[in-house]
Amino acid sequence: MSFKQPGLLERQQAAAKARKAALEKFHAKAADPELAERLTARAARAADRKAIKNVRDAEKAEKKVRDAERARQAEREAALEAERAAAAKAQRESELEAERKATRDARYAARKSRSKRR
Repeated sequence: MSFKQPGLLERQQAAAKARKAALEKFHAKAADPELAERLTARAARAADRKAIKNVRDAEKAEKKVRDAERARQAEREAALEAERAAAAKAQRESELEAERKATRDARYAARKSRSKRR
């Protein structure tokens, strides 16, 4: 004999009893009607959470579409404003050029008239 009090056979039997007790406990829990109620309530809460998440995702998608449309609209408005600014600048430049030409022509005419008087 050895110094080990529980022998191999005794340890195996104890392990088998523990497995059997755990299995019986599991079967008892599975047969419990309260467990079924808790599981159905849990499934219902999960379905509610999923529905809420789907609604939230749909709202996010709609917001994303609205934001994209606003961005496109702002882009269009910026492009139109840039066009208007470019047209206004071109108009000012042409007016300024006409004014310069008129001044130049006036100086030229004044020089001509001075040279004809001599």
